[in-house]
Amino acid sequence: MSPTGLTVLGVVLDGEPVGVRCEGGTIVALGPGVGAEPGDETIDADGALLVAPLVNGHTHAAMTLFRGYGGEEPLMRWLREKIWPVEARLEPEDVYWGARLACQEMTRTGTVAFWDMYWQPGATARAVRDAGLRATIGKPLLDFEGRTEEVKAGALDDVDELADFAGEGIAAALTPHAIYTASEELLRWTAEQAAERALPVHIHLSETEEEVKQCVERHGLRPAAYLDRLGLLGERTVLAHGVWLDQAELELIAARGCTAIANPVANMKLAVGGLFPYPAARRAGVRVGLGTDGPGSNDSLDLLSDLKVFALSQRHASGDPTVLPAREAWAIATGGVELKRGAPADFLLLRPRSYELGIGELYSDLVYAASGSVVDTTVVGGRVLMRGGEVAGAEEVVARAAERATRLGIA
Repeated sequence: MSPTGLTVLGVVLDGEPVGVRCEGGTIVALGPGVGAEPGDETIDADGALLVAPLVNGHTHAAMTLFRGYGGEEPLMRWLREKIWPVEARLEPEDVYWGARLACQEMTRTGTVAFWDMYWQPGATARAVRDAGLRATIGKPLLDFEGRTEEVKAGALDDVDELADFAGEGIAAALTPHAIYTASEELLRWTAEQAAERALPVHIHLSETEEEVKQCVERHGLRPAAYLDRLGLLGERTVLAHGVWLDQAELELIAARGCTAIANPVANMKLAVGGLFPYPAARRAGVRVGLGTDGPGSNDSLDLLSDLKVFALSQRHASGDPTVLPAREAWAIATGGVELKRGAPADFLLLRPRSYELGIGELYSDLVYAASGSVVDTTVVGGRVLMRGGEVAGAEEVVARAAERATRLGIA
């Protein structure tokens, strides 16, 4: 007989001892005096810290297979000479096991939901479902060599395939790769389809200065203004990187309700020459999230470690130690999620006596001292995916992913 619900006792939330009970994937009780119901799975957390989980706003999960491959190259050479030729040989099982490995790593380090742009999206969806996480998934839309109609048809097929996973915490997105790889026709079509089908749009934008220069030369507009002209900026639009956005673009993005995702570690590794302009974005009112980018260009999926880099780099670049308070940084990394009755039963239990969290103010410790190693338990939809820092099946997943990388000739 399966448990009726999940009850976690002996946790600490914002300094107060509480219990939390989950049923049907939802938090149904949270606070002092919460107890288990007959038939519940029960965890005695022994003073563990209860916090919201992390949300990775931009990644390419199955690129765990490319970890450490061609990492010394500039972005466009890395893509053209290392990544794209191998990706042309990808099979669904390559993507499945690469994404499963990514899900294992994210579960272990406290990320429960992510936005993914990668090939074979159905394979990624299977991996996410089997791992128990949540994701918004799309295939990169690139229409080189006059393939626009083929790409459009394939994108709609992918949306239909992903609809089968809707009850599994998995959603479809339309994901044009970038303004320099998707034609104006494909971008306009994406905007039309996204509006008609109420789908989110996820795109790389202003990652390099060269991208901006080319956009101005070809279209007479900076990248965000160009997307706006095509109807692609809106409340369901997620813009990855945004390193070279100027003030006018930030104000435009804020007015349209888009979300910008900072990817500081990947930007530094690929040496794109700048950082996401967070102080200006905040002043403009832009919604901001945090991403790792793919594990081929980061090379980690430990978002908590990246949070420290994000906060420190913003302080350093601005010369202002108050530019990003720790609680604000934490809210960015968690998507502003609050743990409360009626919310999805997604949460983390952290090790209260760990080196990093045993002393000091919690949110400062989380941002500046901790990594994903402080996560003891990961719960998604009321299901315990990790307990005691152990994720079931990890050895098999690593072995199978290594086999797929060897098949591709990159391990």
